[in-house]
Amino acid sequence: MDMKKNKIIAIIQARQTSKRFPNKVLKKIGKNTLIEILIKRLKLSKKINKTIIAIPNNKNQKNLKSLLKRKKIEFFEGNENNVLDRYYKAAVKYQPKYVVRITADCPLIEYQIVDKIINICIKKKLDYVSNTQPPTFPDGLDVSVFTFNALKKVWNEAKSDYDKEHVVTFIHKSKKFKKFNYTNLENLSLERWTVDEPEDFEVIKNIVKHFKNINFSWREVIKLKKRKPNLFWSNSHILRDEGSIKGKINPGQILWKKANKIIPGGNMLLSKRPNLFLPNKWPTYFKKAKGCKVLGIDNINYLDCSIMGIGTNILGYGHPEVDAAVKKTISNGNMSTFNCPEEVELSEKIIQMHPWAHMVKLTRSGGEANAVAIRIARSFAKKRDKIAICGYHGWHDWYLAANLKSKNDLKSHLLPDLEINGVPKNLKNSTFSFEYNNIKQLKELIKKYDIGIVKMEVSRNIKPRDQFLQKVRKITQSKGIVLIFDECTSGFRESFGGLHLKYNIIPDIAIFGKALGNGYAINAVIGKKEIMNFAKTSFISSTFWTERIGPSAALKTLSVMKKNNSWEFISKQGKKIKKFWSLEAKKNNFKLDTFGLDALAQFRIKSENFQKYKTYISQEMLKRRVLASDTIYLSTEHTDPILQKYYYNMKKIFKIIGECEDGRNIDQLLETPISVNTFKRLN
Repeated sequence: MDMKKNKIIAIIQARQTSKRFPNKVLKKIGKNTLIEILIKRLKLSKKINKTIIAIPNNKNQKNLKSLLKRKKIEFFEGNENNVLDRYYKAAVKYQPKYVVRITADCPLIEYQIVDKIINICIKKKLDYVSNTQPPTFPDGLDVSVFTFNALKKVWNEAKSDYDKEHVVTFIHKSKKFKKFNYTNLENLSLERWTVDEPEDFEVIKNIVKHFKNINFSWREVIKLKKRKPNLFWSNSHILRDEGSIKGKINPGQILWKKANKIIPGGNMLLSKRPNLFLPNKWPTYFKKAKGCKVLGIDNINYLDCSIMGIGTNILGYGHPEVDAAVKKTISNGNMSTFNCPEEVELSEKIIQMHPWAHMVKLTRSGGEANAVAIRIARSFAKKRDKIAICGYHGWHDWYLAANLKSKNDLKSHLLPDLEINGVPKNLKNSTFSFEYNNIKQLKELIKKYDIGIVKMEVSRNIKPRDQFLQKVRKITQSKGIVLIFDECTSGFRESFGGLHLKYNIIPDIAIFGKALGNGYAINAVIGKKEIMNFAKTSFISSTFWTERIGPSAALKTLSVMKKNNSWEFISKQGKKIKKFWSLEAKKNNFKLDTFGLDALAQFRIKSENFQKYKTYISQEMLKRRVLASDTIYLSTEHTDPILQKYYYNMKKIFKIIGECEDGRNIDQLLETPISVNTFKRLN
């Protein structure tokens, strides 16, 4: 191809005065600004003869203009709002035959895609070629190539302000041009590598910092996301071309976008972030919850066949008896200078359920309860303060310290790649993890580090094998080690009290939460007197542990649970659901595993596309007004008639999944980015 005959220039439109993210082009990653990264990546093109930056001609571009001059980068100044005019006059100055249009918000532009589109335009003798009509490449790899004659025609004929601002929209609408759209085999248009918002910049910074050289390929970025999805989380709530489709966005997503600007991480609990379910479409916020239904702020009622308040509501949302007890408490006053008698009554009730325990400390959150249990156990154990853990136990320093030794120490405990910023480095080698059912690993830790405390979940996703729990109890007793069972999640799911009662394994300390108050904040740490008494030797105290609502709600919750045998009902329903999943998977010729406590039923499809299928399930069920994914936490409100809607719609979705396993393209069915796989199966 004669490149001199086909003079090709790239024109990058750039400005400092972006409304959504001012000065973004001058943001630095290492030594390079975003505009420099873009130019350096574009210089790899084998087709482009010259690159020009087209900037507005006004004093607000002073810093950008200064940078371009200092770096000896050619630029053209023109109309700020009439970008079409700016483009055309820049092209006139250089008299090219072909123009490549790039925007400054695409710093990861891929030269191979650019060159491919240029080739197509020249070889096919077209007026215009792009990869955005419709898009199939990640947002941020957008390229348009057109002839100078086509640009001149648009400049002469385009009349609307919109067409003048967006340069190529007139071509998109017109039938006067010979056009072609270059597509990727896999639709990756929901991947977001553009920079319109500060959250976008965080993603680009993560990507660029990961690679030592900025000449990485776009396919390497795709592979990076599969390995380290957390690098791409910060902008997953933003839709492609969001500015032009705002009226179509769910109100919950609009509020989530606002939340991300003022709340670190967007909300208070990782497990409720929408990118874990259906990025860009999850309703996210609620007005009202009753039974097993949730009214979103979009005024749509959803059947909750998902995580039911993260397992807090065994009796369903807004249980009338529990709520009545709370209302009575509020009418009598929730706080005072005196202590509430309900804390004594609740402590007595819990001890009656667990005769091995003699004392109780109440908290309001699971993280607090876990921290209290560890403080008491360490007080008792004195110098033997090292901890062996198995399972998920919260966000505190003592737990995350396991990742100071190795970032993968907690990898098999539901949360891989946990960040440990802010955890004191001198806590290294104070907490060690062992795998469930691996008694040999625990014994090695005890021998090597003189462990004084073993803290574990009785069971979460898999059942104990080969007398595992009995062996844990035996070795901890023989070595004088404090055994703590964390039953924040498992408590009241399969027995009236702790799961350890079912297995007849008695710990030294146990922790209960979540379901104890049916949605109201209350947790309990219970234990043997000789250990719990050591709480007096350390400062363990908090103002809101004395409020009255939590204990009042717990007392009534325990009463209703006992009356209704709630644990039996939710376990029975969970067994039915697991059986349904297995039968439907078999019917549609794909393999599926079920796991978890029956009342906390989960499944995993044995396929490399599982995460895509999980996203598709949430997508399609949401259309049918059902909240669902690969997990369902059961409540007494999930009766057979209620679950019929779930079964009916899941059958249809499992049929499609079967077709995808047989060759149908799941990517063509997805309308959002793939959900994030944060919590993982413990095995």
